Amino acid sequence: MSTPFIEQILIGKPQSFGQKDANRPMDREWESAIVKQPVKGAVYASKTNIQGDGQADLVNHGGTEKAIFAYPAVHYDYWQKELELKNFTIGAFGENFAIGSINEWDLSIGDIFQAGEAIIQVSQPRQPCWKPARRWKVKDLALRVQNSGKTGWYFRVLKEGNVQAGDSLILQERPYPEWTIAKCNDIMHFQKDNMELSARLAKCELLAPSWQNTLQKRVNGEASDIRKRVIGPNE
Repeated sequence: MSTPFIEQILIGKPQSFGQKDANRPMDREWESAIVKQPVKGAVYASKTNIQGDGQADLVNHGGTEKAIFAYPAVHYDYWQKELELKNFTIGAFGENFAIGSINEWDLSIGDIFQAGEAIIQVSQPRQPCWKPARRWKVKDLALRVQNSGKTGWYFRVLKEGNVQAGDSLILQERPYPEWTIAKCNDIMHFQKDNMELSARLAKCELLAPSWQNTLQKRVNGEASDIRKRVIGPNE
């Protein structure tokens, strides 16, 4: 496998989109920082975000466990064909890092990388929500992303510092090679009846607490409804 690297760094601030009084839910007003622009030169990766980036929903986005959203650039060929949208390119999902030479099958929870001056660690897979669907007018997009396994993931920042496009991701530690992002997605979304696997993954100390809690609730017999996340106000 080639050394992974940052193809692009993208940032954006919350903006309002849509029409306040639109009849169709997909056309109604909404707020998001999903539209991001590439950055030239070095930017600072802090404990909570990339400098200059922002989030409209601070409950479900941003913070120490979701400081950097990374997405494999190679997946965009697939999505352009799947969605028949030629302009569905890097940045379409609102990622901060477009990553080259690595994907969800290649890295694991707790992996630590040197990126420029920063030290970053894989914290959790991304669970897609309704906002990319609203942006691209594809109502079931979140479900399609989830079912494809091409979700991307989040980094927490262990050591703050400058990063820039072209920086290699140099692996420093891999404490849980068995818990790849792909495996975590499979357990969360396709092996809901496998309580043994859910319980084991929930005990992974480097998995983001929100994922640990969701899995533990499953083990405890508490059902969860994903519809609010994946469809939300789009219907």
